[in-house]
Amino acid sequence: MTKPALTLYLAAPRGFCAGVDRAIKIVELALEKWGAPVYVRHEIVHNKFVVDGLRAKGAVFVEELEECPEDRPVIFSAHGVPKSVPAAAEARQMVYVDATCPLVSKVHIEAQRHAEQGLQMIMIGHKGHPETIGTMGQLPAGEVLLVETPEDVAQVEVRDPQRLAYVTQTTLSVDDTKGIVAALEARFPAIIGPHKEDICYATTNRQEAVKAVAPKSDAMLVVGAPNSSNSRRLVEVGAKAGCQYTQLVQRAENIDWRALEGISSVAITAGASAPELLVNEVIDAFRVRFDVSVEVVETAVERVEFKVPRVLRQSADTSTAPPA
Repeated sequence: MTKPALTLYLAAPRGFCAGVDRAIKIVELALEKWGAPVYVRHEIVHNKFVVDGLRAKGAVFVEELEECPEDRPVIFSAHGVPKSVPAAAEARQMVYVDATCPLVSKVHIEAQRHAEQGLQMIMIGHKGHPETIGTMGQLPAGEVLLVETPEDVAQVEVRDPQRLAYVTQTTLSVDDTKGIVAALEARFPAIIGPHKEDICYATTNRQEAVKAVAPKSDAMLVVGAPNSSNSRRLVEVGAKAGCQYTQLVQRAENIDWRALEGISSVAITAGASAPELLVNEVIDAFRVRFDVSVEVVETAVERVEFKVPRVLRQSADTSTAPPA
């Protein structure tokens, strides 16, 4: 039986960003240096396949520092943590490695610098997301106010409208964030923004690639996890860019094939914490059912690379115990 023809448009860039790649390497190098188990506070990145793979190598994932023993190393996830977490680790004399993405750390530094100048912060972000919790936790309670929508801007109560600055979560929708920034600037004309946009290069690039492939596709699949902010934003961006059907899938087994009946083109992208192996798995699943032709649509070339902490660039320790 002849398979129906299908064009797959692969968005590029897609998948792993430099911060995610660095965070995964940190866990792998920590296991090499100190042996298993190595504890990780929160999922190192938001992807079940990645987390399960590291767990199989000896990583133990916990939600709070209190769940970690004092005699084993602990790694803080790429999303960042409140200042209280490393302080608590130091108080317990624990060995820890901070895998916070350098672009998230930049936002932390920005917030601290503004606070030192006596400015109250407004953060544009998603309530409950670990990155938001980590950034707000850089300053004392009440010094960072969270807004998620332009409507929130109208309701927020500030200490002094003339002494404000704002930062943003790095994985937001670029277009949605512009609307919130506009609302902030309209209500608080004196508010100070970041020197350079906080939304990271990888988030921006992946959203621009989606905008390029979505209008020409009958459907779009975003490979990523439900708790991945940047992956969920890609679904939203694809829908707004004109794709009639968008679906977030963790693996090929999650594809709703009935929803794709009768289509002739599909766009595929992946969130910044989804490995290319899972994209290839999805492509192979389409090849089983369709006569597939693949077209890569590239809108940017990424050459960003972040170094791992110095303690892990040193020669691996053959001991299974962390240094005293």
